[in-house]
Amino acid sequence: MPLWPKPVDSEETTPHAAGCHPQPGLARIGVPSGPFLFVGEIERQTKSKDLRLPLRTPEFAHNRVVARFTYVDKARPSLASGRNSAIVALAYLAGIILPAAVLTGCRTHDFPQYPPNYREYVYVTNGGSDTVTVLDVVDVRVDRELAVGRNPVALAASPTRNEIYVVNSGGPDANGSVSVIDAEHNTVVATIPVHRQAQSIDVDPEGNRAYVANAGSNSVSVIDLKTRREVAQFDAGQDPVAVRLAPDNRTLVVANRRGNSVTLLDPAGGLVRAVFDGCPGAAAPVILPDSSKAFVACSAGHQVMVIALQQQGTHPAQPDQLEALMDVGHAPVDLSLKPDGGEIFASNSLSDSVSEIYNTTDEVGDTYLIGDDPVSSVVSRDNSLLYVANLRSQEVTVYSIDDGQRLGAIHVGDGPATLAFSAAGHLLFVADSRSGDVAVARTATQSLFTLLPAGRDPNALVDKAFKVH
Repeated sequence: MPLWPKPVDSEETTPHAAGCHPQPGLARIGVPSGPFLFVGEIERQTKSKDLRLPLRTPEFAHNRVVARFTYVDKARPSLASGRNSAIVALAYLAGIILPAAVLTGCRTHDFPQYPPNYREYVYVTNGGSDTVTVLDVVDVRVDRELAVGRNPVALAASPTRNEIYVVNSGGPDANGSVSVIDAEHNTVVATIPVHRQAQSIDVDPEGNRAYVANAGSNSVSVIDLKTRREVAQFDAGQDPVAVRLAPDNRTLVVANRRGNSVTLLDPAGGLVRAVFDGCPGAAAPVILPDSSKAFVACSAGHQVMVIALQQQGTHPAQPDQLEALMDVGHAPVDLSLKPDGGEIFASNSLSDSVSEIYNTTDEVGDTYLIGDDPVSSVVSRDNSLLYVANLRSQEVTVYSIDDGQRLGAIHVGDGPATLAFSAAGHLLFVADSRSGDVAVARTATQSLFTLLPAGRDPNALVDKAFKVH
């Protein structure tokens, strides 16, 4: 039985509802008010993978003693629940238990003020648990954990519906699937069969179709999201691990890892327009906002492939063509595009570096030492900062794009693998693959806010914000 309580649907008062917020790096604790009080009990933590703290700070993650404080309605004590619970880690030093957190006043200016009908969640795929952890961004807490298909590895949010699509890779000899989550109620409402070793998903801007790369079937599934069924299967190269749809809806870019190639498909009918060889371990394609170019990481080598995409509005029409192969660091496993469509950053896993690519001239500006095994990165929405997850560490590096220098690092859990911002950009969520949790960092201070539990091997994140009516 897990230590963290089950979610409830009641609208009981919470510390966040009272206008209180956690302090940086501390577990969530609110100030009692009105008819509420805190009840504490001491529990013994074990090192078992099946027993985790609901909330903990990295400084005290391995201590043995924790105190559970529950927000209790004195008139109705039976209403104590997970929605009103918090954990404070305690340090044991020379036989004395020292509190790692204290009750503090409210600082409402630290966080956005949301209207009552606002909802925002971060969804985390846990490949080793066959689950998705749902994190409540407004209250900064675990909402619930949902059972999905076997080995979930990727997910996407609908741009037009309050739905989340989870790619379940399936077993070695079994087909994969896509689980559909209703974000308003956080329940799984459908499962759509696809094909072997599904790995990646992209959704069109209208939210009508999804495209899923099936690595074990050398194909791309086309899903009608209204009817929730597969309507076509397109041929791809060997081991397609990633698929991206161009913003103009005219091109599917498919990275074929073991095929060492990139396939360009017409999304309307699946026609193969072009195949470009010579990209070892092709992965992580990104497409410019104007749909003019695609960049693909050659993760088994040291280059990034640049492809000029077909432009039908030109005279004569410009065909798809290889534009460049740019040298970066060794094992570029991820590409991150600035929100303004400017530079691209390659995370070079085996070089412990990040390369800055100027996409207008197809030139590599500089390569910077960044951290131990950088595998993923995101750019702040003001285009000024790059946050890099370093897998063989407990750090996310913060890099200033304008200054061209490393600003510092945020201490997170073990094995940070992927990152996502909240909708307002005030929080950064980091999936820690080895410690099985999600670090929540404040971007204003570039510091850890708290750690929230996830399942085994969290590997992908997506944020979804909406208003209910």
